[in-house]
Amino acid sequence: MVDPLAQGKDWGGRRRTKSRATFGEAAAEWLRFVEFDRRRRRSTVRDYHNNVRFHLIPEFGAETVLTTITYRRMDAYRERLVEEDVLAPRTINKLLTNLHGVFRRAMRVYDLENNPVALIDKQPCRASGDFRVLAPREVLRLIGAAATEQDRAIYALAAFAGLRMGELRALRWSDVDFTLSTIHVRRSFSLGRFEPPKSGRVRSVPLIEQVAERLSQLQRRDSPDDLIFTAQKGGVIDDSRVRRRFYDAYTRAGLQPLRFHDLRHSFGTMAVQAFPLSEVAAFMGHAAIETTMIYVHHVPKQDAASKLARVVDEQARSKMPPARIELAHMV
Repeated sequence: MVDPLAQGKDWGGRRRTKSRATFGEAAAEWLRFVEFDRRRRRSTVRDYHNNVRFHLIPEFGAETVLTTITYRRMDAYRERLVEEDVLAPRTINKLLTNLHGVFRRAMRVYDLENNPVALIDKQPCRASGDFRVLAPREVLRLIGAAATEQDRAIYALAAFAGLRMGELRALRWSDVDFTLSTIHVRRSFSLGRFEPPKSGRVRSVPLIEQVAERLSQLQRRDSPDDLIFTAQKGGVIDDSRVRRRFYDAYTRAGLQPLRFHDLRHSFGTMAVQAFPLSEVAAFMGHAAIETTMIYVHHVPKQDAASKLARVVDEQARSKMPPARIELAHMV
């Protein structure tokens, strides 16, 4: 028996009809499509494979004929996941999104008439917007507690330029323009290979003096295309080792526990105080401005009351009549 997940084509190389195509074949075709045709990021494809292999195939069965999987069957699956309360709402939604992709692709390849996931409601999923960030002085304490000069530069780039771990691992000397004070984020390193940044687009980030100083302490390589950060024996740095040293560094610095990715969040909260949201979104590679908005809520508001008081006081002293409000238009 041929494993449908390992087989990227229909049985015997023939086009399956909608009455014969199985869920396993449809899942394998969708995985092939997103990897080689849509060219999704390698980490994304890995997550898709894991969802199919460990959740969807065990639930629906590789040999199950597609036409027997109905809307009611799909909604019952969603309801059971909610009742079990094992998976987070966001994870449930990801599985439903993957299922939608499988059946949508099957409609094109196997002439399936309907997508049973199309009418399934997603789970309410609200991000709390809460995360740990460091103030600039805390970032400097962290940098001072770093084990090596390379780690100091890594922490500075993550917190003062907002680079992700994969982008730090892929950064070359040719990506840093000291003359124009600019860092060009052109690629990322994930799962053993270089690929475009998460957004799929090259972006530029300001190179501030505190970051440039840390980079200037590192020994430059022979070629501009050499990596800035390398392992002891050469090659790309090991992200797990960087994280372990990071945990040790914030402990030595007397800081509260946080994730390495929170350094990027720290950059976001600093940047929104200096630039318009649209520019911060471009610096961070956000596809939607809504993503950047989360940092607005972390901006210090100590002077908010005094600002509002000044407005009230100025208008109270003004001799101009108060603005008239047309209630008829307040619908």
